[in-house]
Amino acid sequence: MKITDLLKLDTIIIDLQSDTKQAVIDELSEKLAKADKLNDENTFKAAILKREEQSTTGIGEGIAIPHAKTSAVKTPAICFGKSVSGIDYESLDGQPAHLFFMIAASEGANTDHLETLSRLSSLLMDTNFRSRLISATSKEEVLGIINQKEQEADEEEREEQEEQRTSATAISTKGKVLAVTACPTGIAHTYMAADALKAKAKEMGIDFKVETNGSTGIKNGLTARDIADADAIIVAADKQVEMDRFNGKHVIIVPVAHGIRKPEELLNRAKNQDTPVYKGTGNERSEDGDSSKGGLGIYKHLMNGVSNMLPFVVGGGILVALSFFFGIEAADPTKPEFNPIAKALSDIGGGASGAFFLLVPVLAGFIASSIADRPGFAPGMVGGLLAAQANAGFLGGLIAGFLAGYVVLLLKKLFSKLPQNFEGIKPVLLYPVFGMLITGLIMIFVINEPVTAVNIGLTNWLQGLSGTNAILLGLILGGMMAVDMGGPLNKAAFTFGLAAIEAQSFGPHAAVMAGGMVPPLGIAFATTFFKSKFSEMERKSGFTNYFMGASFITEGAIPFAAADPFRVIVSSVIGAATAGALSMAFNVTLPAPHGGIFVIPLVNHPFRYMLAILIGSLITAFTLGIWKKKQK
Repeated sequence: MKITDLLKLDTIIIDLQSDTKQAVIDELSEKLAKADKLNDENTFKAAILKREEQSTTGIGEGIAIPHAKTSAVKTPAICFGKSVSGIDYESLDGQPAHLFFMIAASEGANTDHLETLSRLSSLLMDTNFRSRLISATSKEEVLGIINQKEQEADEEEREEQEEQRTSATAISTKGKVLAVTACPTGIAHTYMAADALKAKAKEMGIDFKVETNGSTGIKNGLTARDIADADAIIVAADKQVEMDRFNGKHVIIVPVAHGIRKPEELLNRAKNQDTPVYKGTGNERSEDGDSSKGGLGIYKHLMNGVSNMLPFVVGGGILVALSFFFGIEAADPTKPEFNPIAKALSDIGGGASGAFFLLVPVLAGFIASSIADRPGFAPGMVGGLLAAQANAGFLGGLIAGFLAGYVVLLLKKLFSKLPQNFEGIKPVLLYPVFGMLITGLIMIFVINEPVTAVNIGLTNWLQGLSGTNAILLGLILGGMMAVDMGGPLNKAAFTFGLAAIEAQSFGPHAAVMAGGMVPPLGIAFATTFFKSKFSEMERKSGFTNYFMGASFITEGAIPFAAADPFRVIVSSVIGAATAGALSMAFNVTLPAPHGGIFVIPLVNHPFRYMLAILIGSLITAFTLGIWKKKQK
């Protein structure tokens, strides 16, 4: 099907009378209605405006393509309008729009219709084609220009397909850049972004392949071999696309409009691998890799910092704990029990330049890089280092990381107005210099002093906990570990425990680990003692929870919580809270933040600690076993 099968003389306006965006939409919609292409003009306009709310369809270069796919369309059609003087359509480049193609796709539009509409979007990427349309003086001339361009495009497509066939047996090589484009309707922007990237890649001599996620489905899909050979992948999309396949690859995630407006910048970033390695967590990032909008984004940034800091905490904590085997003060050269091996272990794990000293800078650096990609890492590390040196502690590191990340995001927006010639020096000069300077000054003169005071107060409070207060804290932390079993509340309690370790208070994290071990252990006991309450598959899964619980992997309880959430979660919270409270009541301290039963020898009261975990697990087991109904 040709474009001119959808664009007719009665849907062309050679001289638009409108002077505003709303007026253009009204005028083009009215033209379609008069040509009997619509079932309901008002419903169609509402669908057009809903698409505009997602992002403007004024794509720049003098073009606007308002479009909608709705049951208000009787017959798929295109309405063309031209304004020589130009109209402010809130275009991405801020310039007036001259050419307007309103695309009306019916709810049940067939593949031919949708592919034809998509082809129009691709043709508009040709500057000469746009210029000829602007110069057209009659409706017939407009149709003639489009017909001629379609014929040229068909010829180019045939030549390209022939090239692909002749090179189909070629051996794939490393160095390819891939892309995926997608917009909400999958009609216009999807294909315009794909064509803009493809044309620029050809101009730059880059081996390139793009997958389009359009209304007619996925075209030119990326294969496992393509992905394995790729240096980087550009995902220019305003809707969900399959991302887990890119796990372990450098992925740039931006809106689809960036594929149209910034193809060279994106391809340079991909070629230089100027983007983090994607981890298949299911938490997609928004523009320029930023997912800072909303609470889930902040949580993701925090977890990025914590997860990258964790190896330093675990390794450093266990090495410091091992030094205690030689004596509590064996690492101190001034004490009679001094042992050089104990001092070496302590220095590596927690000395002035050891693993523990790096906790705060690493935390801040990876929070910042989660927010602002690679340019945020150095300012975040420096901000975290300044916080550590000022004794602002874990809290200071959190603030430094978020501060540095958002400072660099602001710098990106400010420097985006610089000429293209400055692109190369932004990541190596402008972002690090100004990012470190601004972050450092704010940390030194604004943040460090008050946060240090808060940190000292928190440390004194933790170290002064005793009696009822300590038991209550243990009860809350243990219960939080079981509420969502690996979710935000679980991670919040775990992060608090890490902050306590960093403040040299080892009791709270012992309660955290006890609470985290109880849900899977309690479920394992329940499936053993109350077999009639569980299916055969659940009993088999329950047995594996002995190992998961013993290893401090709370997530082992999730399948059971998903199947019977109220009973399982409530039973788990009661047992975990009990274990946390008992751990604090027994004055148990744990210098290692992870490891389950494998680090119990490092606690000060191992038998009391195991007793607290066992009691909590049995409470969960019997609460769940008695409460749960028998299997039919």
